[in-house]
Amino acid sequence: MNAPSQPPLPAADAHDGLPMPRRLRAIAAICCGTALVILDAAIPVVALPTIGRELHVPASSTVLTVTIYQLTLVMAIMPLSAVGDMIGLRRLYALGLTVFALAAATCLFVNSFVLLLFIRFVQALGAAAVLSMTSALIRSIYPSGQLGRGLGVNSLINASFTALAPTVGGYIVAFAPWQWVFAASAPLGVLALIGVRNLPDPEPRQGRFGWLSAAMSAATFGLIVGGLETGAHGGGAVATLLVLAAGIGIGVVFVRRELRVEQPVMPVDMLASPALALAMLGAMAGFMAMMTFVISMPFRLETGYHFSAGEVGTMMATWPLAALLIGPFASIMADRFSLRLLSGIGASVTVLALLSLAMMPADVSPLGICARLFVTGGGISLYLSPNARALIASAPRHRAASAGGLFQTVRLLGQAIGATVAAALLSFGLGSGPGPAYAAATLATIAGLCSVVRIRR
Repeated sequence: MNAPSQPPLPAADAHDGLPMPRRLRAIAAICCGTALVILDAAIPVVALPTIGRELHVPASSTVLTVTIYQLTLVMAIMPLSAVGDMIGLRRLYALGLTVFALAAATCLFVNSFVLLLFIRFVQALGAAAVLSMTSALIRSIYPSGQLGRGLGVNSLINASFTALAPTVGGYIVAFAPWQWVFAASAPLGVLALIGVRNLPDPEPRQGRFGWLSAAMSAATFGLIVGGLETGAHGGGAVATLLVLAAGIGIGVVFVRRELRVEQPVMPVDMLASPALALAMLGAMAGFMAMMTFVISMPFRLETGYHFSAGEVGTMMATWPLAALLIGPFASIMADRFSLRLLSGIGASVTVLALLSLAMMPADVSPLGICARLFVTGGGISLYLSPNARALIASAPRHRAASAGGLFQTVRLLGQAIGATVAAALLSFGLGSGPGPAYAAATLATIAGLCSVVRIRR
């Protein structure tokens, strides 16, 4: 006798999200997926010296394990978001989790640096599939009136695992082989896969995948980020400019092509909307400000104020702590209050806090530094959460995956450009002074103006 088949899961309403308790199971699956991607992106930095010693590679080469991951992410997210629109959000999300978990587990058997780099490339492909689908899935999981809350939960997971990653990585390196640093996120992948069937599965969009557009998208973002990385790591002005020029040139041709095709890989047609375009520009400026400041501040505290590395690490932890506390709260408020007001307040608080950090007196106490850092982290979280809600909500529902992929690409570009700004300031001898804080305050001002101008609610 055949076993009775399971009844099909109820479908998600186009505007009211998933029914309870399926919604809770879907949220758990998304949280696990976000956690594994964030953990894997942040945790390897702690193990780089150990990897260099045990695999007999120079310290400068070990950074490739991070660089190849970032480059693959920024190159793959937009093409994969288009794939998700065509084959189904849930299917691509599950495929990304499977690839990621298998690659993470394979790291346990790595004994060569070349093989490690290849597996990191495969991991990044899986992570890109997960990231490109996350925003669109969140939009389908939650009712329209709770979208900010959903993004807030995701921000909470992001901030929590960003803060936890260095500690977790340090304990793993101290008590286990370094390979476990890369395999640590595999259990989260398994947990997320268990909950995948509870995720919404909007009807895929019919059409053919544009392979040429996908290749041009990957080349555009890969060359731009690669050029920035070349400049940041002393590759020379000529090489940096050549790589950047190639990326920008291909990008111009790519955008013109995308404007003519019916189903673009990159939703450049949506950027014709001033609201969405300004939201993207504001998000990029916000992420640039955050990365410019976060990278340079430890140098200032060590060289300018003569704090130890341990003291600097403790003080800098107040930044993610503020994001952990303020981010979800800001996202909930974004469902109830004016997005223009919240974004304006967040950007204003960030600018004032960054200026206070730039003008710190020579005898400032550690408590005073921590207070300034906490307010800065809280301000940028108060800005980014409503801006992300407005950005995701303003895209057509059937193209939420493309909008989510574009947002993730903008985030990565903003972080890469911010890191380059910090590196440039350091190379000119300005990175250990107030210069980066002033630069970040300027970028935060631009971000705030973008949101105040574009948001009408």
